[in-house]
Amino acid sequence: MMVFLLLVSFFASVGGAICGIGGGVIIKPALDALNIASVSTISFLSGCTVLSMSCYSVGKALAAKESLVDFKTGTPLALGGAVGGIVGKSLFSALTAMFSQQSVGICQSLCLAALTLMTICYTLNQRRIHTHHITNPVVCVLVGLVLGILSSFLGIGGGPINLVVLYYFFSMSTKVAAQNSLYIILISQITSLGTTLLTGAVPPFQWSWLILMVVGGISGGMVGRKINKRIDDRQVERLFIGLMVIITLISLYNAWRFWAA
Repeated sequence: MMVFLLLVSFFASVGGAICGIGGGVIIKPALDALNIASVSTISFLSGCTVLSMSCYSVGKALAAKESLVDFKTGTPLALGGAVGGIVGKSLFSALTAMFSQQSVGICQSLCLAALTLMTICYTLNQRRIHTHHITNPVVCVLVGLVLGILSSFLGIGGGPINLVVLYYFFSMSTKVAAQNSLYIILISQITSLGTTLLTGAVPPFQWSWLILMVVGGISGGMVGRKINKRIDDRQVERLFIGLMVIITLISLYNAWRFWAA
């Protein structure tokens, strides 16, 4: 199990760093499918892994002066995402208190499957879709708020939702969107973890699991960043679509598994 956790966090973070989806959108459904811990614990471990990967990726790009982050747009989005993350976490906590872990798991899995399917459809047709270039900071904050609520509730850290929003509302290219997405994920995950710690809502977990997954997240971020620099936008898009198909299938399986439990 320890080796599997390391491999999942590593490869998810490689794909997450390349495509800008963070990795949580892969880690969360993959661990849910194994049923190795509660929904709350898996969301927490996934969030910590995503935080470590995005921290390395964003920090390394800034230090190397290779960052493509548009701070005028990305910062209001990130701030909105941070607030949305708190709201989403409160929503998740409320639902887990009202319903069973299985019911919450079904809801998360179906929502994630629907979002990834819509993401695939948009990505395949994005060249025929007219995009916008929003600059109003208030609108950016509101968009970030919605992103934060969805990503925090689903326990995925942002992922494909961020990319579609950055494509459509801000007309960003694939690689620029990937870096901006990781920046938004970083800020929202810092806020989410801080809220969890301050409210004492940390679920039970094994430290050995967390350490291994963080190691996998950072090392995956290192490898993913190098690969991202060597491939073009088209290759990134193909990898992204492939990952979305896999995530959709796993999410549908998880919804069935939770229902049958």
